[in-house]
Amino acid sequence: MWSPKLLDHFQHPRNAGDLTDADVSVEVANPACGDILRLTMKVADGRIAEIRFKAKGCVPAMACGSALTELVCGKTLSEISTLRREDVVEIVGGVPEASTHAGQLAIDALAAALRKLQK
Repeated sequence: MWSPKLLDHFQHPRNAGDLTDADVSVEVANPACGDILRLTMKVADGRIAEIRFKAKGCVPAMACGSALTELVCGKTLSEISTLRREDVVEIVGGVPEASTHAGQLAIDALAAALRKLQK
């Protein structure tokens, strides 16, 4: 049912936790399913220097949070501004149609963080 990559991100999450000295911290929720994703980031020279996540929800939501951190760390803010749900879903090896909301939650959290950084 779940891809090996998705299970690996779920069982061995990358960049889990919080950054206490983060430049930005956001938390987004999917009201339909109750999944919650929090991102904390440090930015240096226009790049994501460090990023951490905490997720509460389904297996794909936790895996997509982990995958998102690997996808964006070290990239410029402009590079990550064009990421889509499909990019996150691809990194975890795909998800069933009913679980695509997990990739969207990750992208929504990233978009919220970028909006906060622009202020």
